[in-house]
Amino acid sequence: MHRLANAAPFWMSLGLVPLAWAGAVFGGWLVLLVPLCTWYLFSVLDALIGHERGNADPLTPDSALRWHRAITLVWPVVQAFVIFGLIAYTARAPHLGGWERLGLAFGAGVISGTIGITYAHELMHQRNRIERWLGDLLMGMVLYSHFRSEHLLVHHRYVGTPRDPVTARYNEGFHRFFPRVVIACWRSAFAAEAALLARRGLPAHHPRNPFWRYLALQLGFMALAIVLGGWTGLGFFVFQALVAIWQLELVNYVEHYGLTRKHLGGGRYEHVLPRHSWNATHKASNWLLINLQRHSDHHSRPDRRFPLLQAHGPETAPQLPFGYPVMTTLAMIPPLWRRRMNPRVRAWRAAHYPEVEDWRPYNTGANPAPR
Repeated sequence: MHRLANAAPFWMSLGLVPLAWAGAVFGGWLVLLVPLCTWYLFSVLDALIGHERGNADPLTPDSALRWHRAITLVWPVVQAFVIFGLIAYTARAPHLGGWERLGLAFGAGVISGTIGITYAHELMHQRNRIERWLGDLLMGMVLYSHFRSEHLLVHHRYVGTPRDPVTARYNEGFHRFFPRVVIACWRSAFAAEAALLARRGLPAHHPRNPFWRYLALQLGFMALAIVLGGWTGLGFFVFQALVAIWQLELVNYVEHYGLTRKHLGGGRYEHVLPRHSWNATHKASNWLLINLQRHSDHHSRPDRRFPLLQAHGPETAPQLPFGYPVMTTLAMIPPLWRRRMNPRVRAWRAAHYPEVEDWRPYNTGANPAPR
């Protein structure tokens, strides 16, 4: 595990950087290189390369993972170079038209959403304060800093229950899920931080509330965009952030669609188990997404570093038919998504919960909130 060659496939994300700049320098259809590569090239690679079901030793020490960790540590600088470098360049590039600038901002959002938020997710789960701060910087660059609070304090605790906005309900299309989750996650994140402060006898507006830090980071990045590119630069920055948020919530939609924990009565729910997350062992997309698709193990051990996440087989955890690049594309087309995924959810329910006769409260989130 300590060799660079072992970690090198997870550095493939760096290949997106020259693609973004090629689009900026040459313009034309090249501005679409980043989304074409991220979505379609990796879908093809998944089909060609296949699966990786082997597991690293979960007791491997951090000292043996320095090359794996390095990509997440350098990425905030890389991402800042991409976003703010493109803002400064495109604002003064006479060969670029409006649609080309829009395409470049879209590509930057694909990078900051697909890669940046995935790396931020890895960093925010670590005990090291520097890594958590780097995660905050990455989330600030996409104007979604509260994701840290929501993910750590709400999602991991209440996944698969009505109290978790991120668990997509059975038959809920993505286009209904997206506005619901964007609003609900901000509210639940703030409520969770306010509750923590209240237990210490402090008001929600106390300086220890991380929402002040989130606000300062986001305003600072927006101000930098204005300095580098004026109002056009701010528009570029905000648009790439919206694209990144859309990418994040597409992944959230896929990860737990229809997988609800059983209500045991009185607001009590069964423990989170591997069967409450969708998994994929497709090799190429797991390289790009640093094993995010080994999602069941992440919920079992949230602080386990990405190279050590274990692959769960179909006997313990539900499997996606394709990797995230294909699945998120399907999620944008609800009829195709339901055709692929609803039979899998029904089979999952029959296999694990044959005793549940009425699924309507689960489908609508009408079960009691967990205690």
